[in-house]
Amino acid sequence: MSEEIKLSPVEHFKQGSQHLRGDIPAELVDENDFFGKGSVQLLKHHGVYQQDNRDARGQGGQGGKAYMFMVRSKIPGGRLTSEQLLAQLDLCEAIGNATLRITSRQALQLHGVLKENLHQCIQLINQSQLTTLGACGDINRNVMCCPSPANSGVQREIERLSDAIAEHLAPKTRAYHELWLTDPASGEKELAGGGAEEVEPIYGETYLPRKFKIGICTPEDNCIDVYTHDLGLIAIHQSGRITGYNVLVGGGQGVTPVNKNTFPALGQKLAYATPEQVLDVITAVVQVQRDFGNRANRKLARLKYLIHAWGLPAFKAKVEEYLGASLTAPTADDVQGFNDHLGWEEQGDGLAAYGLNIENGRLQNTDAMQLKTAVRQICEELKPGIRLTSHQSILFTDIAPENRDKLEAVLRRHGVTLSADISAARRWSMACVAWPTCGLAIAESERALPGMIDQLEAELERLDLSNERFTIRMTGCPNGCVRPYNSDIGLVGKAKDKYTIYLGGRLLGNRLNFVYKDMAPGGEVVAMLAPLFTYFKQQREDGESFGDFCHRKGKDDLLAFAENVATP
Repeated sequence: MSEEIKLSPVEHFKQGSQHLRGDIPAELVDENDFFGKGSVQLLKHHGVYQQDNRDARGQGGQGGKAYMFMVRSKIPGGRLTSEQLLAQLDLCEAIGNATLRITSRQALQLHGVLKENLHQCIQLINQSQLTTLGACGDINRNVMCCPSPANSGVQREIERLSDAIAEHLAPKTRAYHELWLTDPASGEKELAGGGAEEVEPIYGETYLPRKFKIGICTPEDNCIDVYTHDLGLIAIHQSGRITGYNVLVGGGQGVTPVNKNTFPALGQKLAYATPEQVLDVITAVVQVQRDFGNRANRKLARLKYLIHAWGLPAFKAKVEEYLGASLTAPTADDVQGFNDHLGWEEQGDGLAAYGLNIENGRLQNTDAMQLKTAVRQICEELKPGIRLTSHQSILFTDIAPENRDKLEAVLRRHGVTLSADISAARRWSMACVAWPTCGLAIAESERALPGMIDQLEAELERLDLSNERFTIRMTGCPNGCVRPYNSDIGLVGKAKDKYTIYLGGRLLGNRLNFVYKDMAPGGEVVAMLAPLFTYFKQQREDGESFGDFCHRKGKDDLLAFAENVATP
């Protein structure tokens, strides 16, 4: 960037960090239970968030805050082994809060880790052949792709590409090894063999202006919400082979309500890339964002704002300049289906996969359901492959025919509801962590949504709409971590126990929804939605989904009907 700009504080932290080291080495071994402001920002690139348990405030730390840490593993495509999942379950019990959480980006999060246990935690994750490097921060995050268990050439190709992208865009700094994979008291500063200080060939000295998200899907299965990514790839295939990818750019869900220049956005078609070209095209897009993304205002730093400011044609021209070649126009191929992969699914090799609904991704034991214990037993006894979905659920793959009944028996014995017995409303719902651990949360989400679903199930049962498929997604703040802005129903925390209700998105994920009501009290959300389902049943068109119905009717029509019901 040629003109002088005032950099955001985070840019200064990165600029002086010596490739993500900063003050972390010294603060990691000091007497405090927290890190300073600069280290907090740098730690994200290592997969670590400093958090404050607001339910336990006043029990210690600076200003009475109860400091703890979330540690996220980066798992491309959500693919891991039973042994790796067991290692994370061990960690959550030994040094976490006894729960493990599946994220909406096919990763795993440990919560409640104390500072004194951070080093051990990350070492043990790496010993299981997973990593936390690049799970957060101003870099490419976890690369998502369809978790289908299908034993097909197309599926294998997109899996290989997700791994290749993750490796290609991983930070090259040795800081991660120095901080977490050596003895912090040893003073070791570089890998064995020494050598000159590394450079970041793609990211440069200060990495990206903001986080960057990539996902891969096929036209028939957009289960990873490809339109919500900074860069999305739709894999076009014929006769069992991928012929190329439609490249989408500029998706992103985050919004800052006090900044009217922020908005959710869906990706736009940029180009068509062959399998041989696609990694170079991705690199060029990332480098353009690196060099021209907004480093002064982090609220406007995502790729979607650069594209909005320039326009897609100008952005495409700059990508072509960095690529050193012209881009091919995208094809007409687009998303047309969505599979949540729950229940039994044949793999095509004589084995099967079972997709288990994990409500809001939380693997835990309760008095009513010993879910974590059941998952542990399945992993120990059946040793299936593991795949995490973008709806925070889990697939047990490579199940032999004789083990199907065994798997279901383990689940039933521990009080776990089988996926076939989960209501459609609950099956297609998800919530972010929110209160009390997420520092951005201003309202409940994970702890509030299950109760709302209980109420909604009763309304749908009354209307004989229990089998309707629609997405309902809830976040504790407008940052949109579980993608509420393209769902049929989005519930976004606006203040304590107050939510903005969004309607009119769709299961397919390629349409934004609209604000239906703002500042809705949490206890009244379902009552506000109930009349709309009555309206839907009365006037839906043949085959029309709830989201499509709301989109067709529009806000004013829906409000008018609801008001007439309330005051006949």
